Amino acid sequence: MDISVGFWLLCLFLTMIALSVPIAIAIAMSSLIIMYTILPFDVASMTAGQKIVTGVDSFSLLAIPFFILAGNIMNRGGIAGRLVNFAKLLVGKMPGSLAHVNILSNMMFGAVSGSAVAAAAAVGKTLAPEMKKEGYDKAFSTAVNVASCPAGLLIPPSNSLIVFSVVSGGTSVAALFVAGYVPGILMGLSCMVVAYFIAKKKGYNSHTAPRPAFKEALSIIWQALPSLGLIFVVIGGIIGGVFTATEGACIAVLYSFILSLCYRSLTLSDMKSISIETTEITGIMLFIIGASTIMSWAMAFTGLPGMISDWMLSISDNPIIIFILMNIILLIIGMFMDLTPALLIFTPIFMPIATQLGMHPIHFAMMIIFNLCIGIATPPVGTALFVGSSVSGVKIEKVIRAILPFCAVLIVTLLFITFIPALSLALPTAFGLIQ
Repeated sequence: MDISVGFWLLCLFLTMIALSVPIAIAIAMSSLIIMYTILPFDVASMTAGQKIVTGVDSFSLLAIPFFILAGNIMNRGGIAGRLVNFAKLLVGKMPGSLAHVNILSNMMFGAVSGSAVAAAAAVGKTLAPEMKKEGYDKAFSTAVNVASCPAGLLIPPSNSLIVFSVVSGGTSVAALFVAGYVPGILMGLSCMVVAYFIAKKKGYNSHTAPRPAFKEALSIIWQALPSLGLIFVVIGGIIGGVFTATEGACIAVLYSFILSLCYRSLTLSDMKSISIETTEITGIMLFIIGASTIMSWAMAFTGLPGMISDWMLSISDNPIIIFILMNIILLIIGMFMDLTPALLIFTPIFMPIATQLGMHPIHFAMMIIFNLCIGIATPPVGTALFVGSSVSGVKIEKVIRAILPFCAVLIVTLLFITFIPALSLALPTAFGLIQ
């Protein structure tokens, strides 16, 4: 097969993205057009239909709608406010304390909900008025919220890690979940470092509210523990082999539902709108996954992954050069494409190159997801950027200027993740999940 066909597939797809065609439609249409040029109409149509079905025919993917449902229940169930109060207790007297509270809250809420956008909306709505009252610049407050919300996509449970497991050919979900802790925490800490220095420079002092009394502090901890307990129940069960990731997602739904009812912040009537929202998000994700399966097959059939691999390896056989080049390409892709479709399309292209150069699949997963998480917070397509901006009411242009220092430090952290394998592999190795 002429690999130039694969090149035209990529060009056609990027052209559709530039023309603002919805991502799933762009993936499916560009793949079908190329398939119709190289195969008979009936064969191409039947193959495309089969690939869509087989692409979503995975037991592991059942975890995604359940984790989405659990996240939506938590978003409505008053959990964000309790985690924010807990974060205030931890960092309430640091310079720029409310910025650190925002970051910690995003890490915790993003982890229990599995959604960067949900974290940006819930935590942003809770903290934006307080930060304004304390004299924080609104653009800085929004930048803090947007830059830190993707940390929850690395800290498990995470739909992105499940998607990677499927598209990579069955990488252990338990190993991926355990490996995600260190990169996710490092993402949050990187944002805290930037927030600390900016707060010192601009004079954002610690939170002016008095430190809670011992009894009140115990009450705050007590109210937050059940929410944080979800992580220990789900992840502990998966790592301990008590249940699979899919079964753990079902337990997460039951746990979050009972907890929200106990908090009396969720009624049974709320479940109708929550179920509709979950169905819509799940449908979109599964359509993207099915369409991406067509593209993956088309790329493999036309030899595009091999072409890209040969091109990259022709530049240099030095792993450092190749990994830096890979990260640059992914950073650019992340600026124009959401995380899930980018993960589905480019994992099959770059993973063989990475493993050929000695990178463990778990390590590669942390690198590519961390990289694409940065894209969620950057223009022009960063979903978290738009959500955070709409929540705070700050113009995108102002947020972009304020977020640049965060992005710079996150890229430095990405290089640490890329070139220090132990940051990704130490924990799963210690738990006996990988050799």
